[in-house]
Amino acid sequence: MTYSQRLPGFGLGALALVAGMLATPISASAAEVDETARTAAAVRAVDQHWLEAEESGDTAWLDDMLLPDYRSVGVAGTFATKAAIVAHAAKNRGSQAMKQQVTAWQQAHPVEQQVTLQGDTAIISFVSTAPATKGKLYSSDVFTYIDGHWHALYSAHTDLGKS
Repeated sequence: MTYSQRLPGFGLGALALVAGMLATPISASAAEVDETARTAAAVRAVDQHWLEAEESGDTAWLDDMLLPDYRSVGVAGTFATKAAIVAHAAKNRGSQAMKQQVTAWQQAHPVEQQVTLQGDTAIISFVSTAPATKGKLYSSDVFTYIDGHWHALYSAHTDLGKS
């Protein structure tokens, strides 16, 4: 999922601001989770790593984790490609601006992550916990387990975050 589609007001110039954006801040225990495990905890850890990779500009990790045909569908039905997300992340390298924007958005839009596992497929959904929007969906990311690793295939976003 791109940040621009999770963060209203950040277009595709703001487009590819990735997944995990709605993830809760990483904890010491989350940092120790084996991202290669076939567990919900591993999917959450990969999603958090995705967020951190976009914020820091870790394009090599993103290029490996996002599948070649990855698509992120925004609230208007437009989509972002893997190439667009990786290119946008490169612009964040060496800057704290994106991390600050994401942190502010997360504080204003609290969520819980719900992971569904079925075979080699995982869906992580970001559901609002704010009183006014409790239980409503912000977005979902679809991962597939290939060669011992979780890879993002598809993301879809709602307009819940517009405020």
